[in-house]
Amino acid sequence: MSSSTGSKADRRHSERAAIKIPVDYSGVDAFFSEFASNINEGGLFIETESPVDLGEVVSLLITLPTLAEPVQLEGRCAWISDGKADSAPGMGVEFLDMSGEIKDLLDKVVRQLRRD
Repeated sequence: MSSSTGSKADRRHSERAAIKIPVDYSGVDAFFSEFASNINEGGLFIETESPVDLGEVVSLLITLPTLAEPVQLEGRCAWISDGKADSAPGMGVEFLDMSGEIKDLLDKVVRQLRRD
């Protein structure tokens, strides 16, 4: 299922909030609009039949329900799910080099989503 070692839960630093949120992202030579099915302070899972390559850096534009404007940041494809074993196909994206302001904003939004 995963292209890297260890279980996803072992690699994850924070509990993820389950939600469907629109995510636009671009890789090396393509632009995609998909949905993220969960998010935490360190990353998100994008449901897609066409994940980017493992380790590829993508530009993300995440539309969160509690914010007026989408959040723009970069991430790295940390793992890929082939959609077997009762999991959706897609990719886990780890956020990269977030500014303090964006990190604080995501932390606040994710905490709110967990409460809801």
